[in-house]
This record gives sequence, structure tokens and C-alpha cells, in this order.
Amino acid sequence: MTYETIVGVAATGGLIYFVLLFAIVIAFVFWPRNAEKFRDAANIPLKED
Repeated sequence: MTYETIVGVAATGGLIYFVLLFAIVIAFVFWPRNAEKFRDAANIPLKED
């Protein structure tokens, strides 16, 4: 294995890892069950205690 091969595999693996992580975060944010939690969190600054 050469250095260039290792760099290519590491770069490709990192790209795949971050794309999957991004997809998981986007799925979590737009999952219908989480909408109420995010709506409540968005309204925290407007609440008067």
C-alpha cells in the first residue's frame, strides 16, 4: 500500500462518514415526531415567566 492509496481511502471513508452523519441529522430534524419538541424550543425566548 502506498501513501496515496491510504490517503484516497481515508478521504473517501471520511466523505462517506460525514454524508451519512448529515443524512441522519436531517432525518432527525424533519422526523414528524420531533416537530413538537423543536416548536417548543423555538418558542422559549418568547415565553414570559
